[in-house]
Amino acid sequence: MAKVTNTITVEIINYPGALQSAVHGMQEFLLLANKQTTPESSRFVPIVSEVSEVSGVAQLNTIDTDIVVLPPNLEGEYFLDPDEALLDYLVAAHSKGTVICSVCAGAFILARSGLLRGRTITTHWQLEQQLAQHHPEVKIDIHKIVIDDVDIVTAGGLMSWMDLCFALITRYANAKETRQLGKYLVVDTGERDQRYYQSFTPNYSHGDDKVALVQRHIQTHFHTPQDIDSLATLVCMTRRTFIRHFVKATGLTPIHYIQRVRIQKACELLEGSTKSVEQVSFLVGYEDVNSFRKVFVKVIGLTPSAFRSRWNSVVPD
Repeated sequence: MAKVTNTITVEIINYPGALQSAVHGMQEFLLLANKQTTPESSRFVPIVSEVSEVSGVAQLNTIDTDIVVLPPNLEGEYFLDPDEALLDYLVAAHSKGTVICSVCAGAFILARSGLLRGRTITTHWQLEQQLAQHHPEVKIDIHKIVIDDVDIVTAGGLMSWMDLCFALITRYANAKETRQLGKYLVVDTGERDQRYYQSFTPNYSHGDDKVALVQRHIQTHFHTPQDIDSLATLVCMTRRTFIRHFVKATGLTPIHYIQRVRIQKACELLEGSTKSVEQVSFLVGYEDVNSFRKVFVKVIGLTPSAFRSRWNSVVPD
């Protein structure tokens, strides 16, 4: 039998509140990957480190790790205010060439370390605004499930630890072995977008009452024609002033905001009814179904029909 050419040590940080199914699931996942790969492939050595054991940088640096993973958060707020010892360890490990990874809320810990400054990363789509508020220096792309920036790898949702593991297996073994493992586990290894899973929930807590008034108007009248001048008049603003206030409060232009509200309503109809795509298009304010399809694909990443096939098994009228 050929000799194993390399071992990859993966350190999974079990911080307070971490999702335990992810902590131990990653450990088992990588051990299972070893059984599915060829003898010539790299072998993963997953270990779990408890944050309670982190008493200083020196102790942590005795572990010769190739990869450090910050798993998702389940409960508590440790991820918002992690120990300085852990942050120092991440920086020290990264400086020695360790690949640092985060999943879901683990990105908050990684951001606190300063290693994400100027980078584009991903996290759970529901955490985008919170992460942006805490760390405006970080660029966030919640459309992606995994963003591999070579020395920093970030993954999106709570269960995207599996996507992260697949990405690591592809990097250190090969894509064929990733597909073989996926088939064995009956897990899809194809590329996905977080957009498929997102819901658009309006934020009214930004403190701008006039913008909130317009948001509520759009929420009620999304199915009717909307133009910026009329919305600006509604709150007694000039067009330019209104757009500036709206973007500052919501992070979206009025046109893009209207599109997000309409597409969210369309998703709900596609998931929960048997109405045709043409009917859904009309009900959410699009008279031209082709325009509706283009906007839907731009926002969700799937055609309306493909979205329905993924989430609704009911045959439309």
